Amino acid sequence: MKRLRWIIGLIIIGIIFWLVFNYPFSSLLEWQSKGLERAFFVLLLCGVFCLLRIVFGPTPADRAVAIDILGILVLGFCAILGIPTGRDWYIDIGIAWALQSFISTLALAKYLEGRNFDE
Repeated sequence: MKRLRWIIGLIIIGIIFWLVFNYPFSSLLEWQSKGLERAFFVLLLCGVFCLLRIVFGPTPADRAVAIDILGILVLGFCAILGIPTGRDWYIDIGIAWALQSFISTLALAKYLEGRNFDE
């Protein structure tokens, strides 16, 4: 039963990624590069999957990993927004977000381990 769920999930994810790469988007983001637009939608799709793991994660460790991956996806969004606009402050936001995400992941790991923050 578990393998059947994995196979069905992989088929659904494959179909979704196939639609993202083959569906002709009507320039929702008004960018010249279709590659950046498709990368944006792939990151958006991965963000939805991370949010689902945060909500339905079976253990707190799964939720912590999903939150960490969501922080990395935000960094990707900042990089993708910084490329076509040419504004450097998107990269600055991404760097600050990465530092904050790293520190919060360490704090959450210590909390889940049952130790105090000052140890």
